[in-house]
Amino acid sequence: MLTVGQPFPQFHCQACSGLTMDDLNVIQTGDYEGRWKLFLFYPKDFTFVCPTELIDFAKAAPQFDQRNVVLIGGSTDNEFSHQAWRLSHPGLKDLPYPLLAAQKLAADLGILDPKENVCLRASFLVDPDNVIQWVSVNNLSVGRSVGEALRVIDAVQSGELCACNWSPGEDHVSTN
Repeated sequence: MLTVGQPFPQFHCQACSGLTMDDLNVIQTGDYEGRWKLFLFYPKDFTFVCPTELIDFAKAAPQFDQRNVVLIGGSTDNEFSHQAWRLSHPGLKDLPYPLLAAQKLAADLGILDPKENVCLRASFLVDPDNVIQWVSVNNLSVGRSVGEALRVIDAVQSGELCACNWSPGEDHVSTN
């Protein structure tokens, strides 16, 4: 699995960005030049834990935008499955970020579950220079924390030493 300090792979993925056929498109690395990216990989469409995460991250999208972070979801499902899921789930209809058909990207990242051959519940924070700054991987059955993702983004973007449980507004660790 790729980790902190490594370049995020170049990618070119089919994606679903909305509810119509016009919203099926290609998303690639260069589309987010100069931005921070938080990739949210999840196991499968039409499951139970995955929509809870995608919906909660969507609700917090303005907070990510304030930090110059774009959200990008993805799984090994194809763009048509993503769209059918969005159309059938009320909480996903207004999702403000794309869902990638990330079969090759997931393999390149090394995040495929060896038994199920689906994405692990993995998060990658990638800086504007395309370098991975944070990775978090949960068991397939355990959802992520939006608050923790925001806390880590604030810590990484501060460029300072941040103690355990540091929150914005608190002092950074001094080396004196």
